[in-house]
Amino acid sequence: MKQKILNILKRNQDWVSGETLCRGLGVSRTAVWKHISGLREDGYQIEAKANLGYRLIASPDVPFPAEVMSGLSATVFGHNLVHLEEVASTNAEAKKLAREGCPEGTVIIAETQNGGKGRLGRAWFSPRAGGLWFSIVLRPPVNLIDTPQVTMVAAVSVATAIREHTGVPAGIKWPNDILVDGKKICGILVELNAEMDRVDFMVAGIGLNVNIGKGEFPPELADIATSLSMESGRHIYRVPLLRSLLQQFETWYYRWLNEGFAVVLDKWRHMCVTLDCPVTVHTVKETYSGYAFDVDDTGALLVRTRDGSVQRLVAGEVTLRKQLRKQ
Repeated sequence: MKQKILNILKRNQDWVSGETLCRGLGVSRTAVWKHISGLREDGYQIEAKANLGYRLIASPDVPFPAEVMSGLSATVFGHNLVHLEEVASTNAEAKKLAREGCPEGTVIIAETQNGGKGRLGRAWFSPRAGGLWFSIVLRPPVNLIDTPQVTMVAAVSVATAIREHTGVPAGIKWPNDILVDGKKICGILVELNAEMDRVDFMVAGIGLNVNIGKGEFPPELADIATSLSMESGRHIYRVPLLRSLLQQFETWYYRWLNEGFAVVLDKWRHMCVTLDCPVTVHTVKETYSGYAFDVDDTGALLVRTRDGSVQRLVAGEVTLRKQLRKQ
């Protein structure tokens, strides 16, 4: 009911009488007042005057479904959106909904995570309202061998949205970390649920530092992490940024499905800060040091080692050993 009242207030630029709300929604004046009070608690500024009714003055910068969908240009991603105050992990919640049959493009977003994780099981710092912590359910009709490409689709989408929406020169560290001047600003974790011959669903989890001050990062992250507000020197509004992220992800996801991986990979190369750099790559079994000179047509990193051999690496933790390539 709160959502319905909010939609009516958003559609009208002027006052909406209590009688109009009661008649249109089939509820009492007491019920309308109760839900108006609830919207105010959520941060909506709603003016009330006798003989005039109610008028929406301002909306909070909180990714409630109504806020995100108002002006959302994506046609699939974000149209089924679940907003949570606190959750252990948005990826875990997204996987639960995916198993229950939620549609592709479903988004789970939380104000804070108390068990968020990144690659290799590392904890992810997710302070309340300090960033965008969300996961998207995907159901790509592709072979299992092609599913790792989604990590690069996600990286291209996020980096493009950051650049176009904020002007911050985000770059990609292989395969899908987002950096600004060598510091991590966004982590991406893609998880897969599949059977022997088909993909059931995938979940792309994104943790983007938006309005976190330098002094807010824990000591172990202070020198290696950054945020959009720190890099841009201004407060970044989260709702329009989320709309941009969803639009870019939808665009690049369907380009990948319809045009193939090459178009994604070409964009990824132009935004990558790993290529043309000395690197050390730690894999599960071995560590390689050398020069990252390219990726192949599957997205695997090609590293020329000191003995002149070329190693093709499909997974690993990359450490860059010089100033990053500017993008």
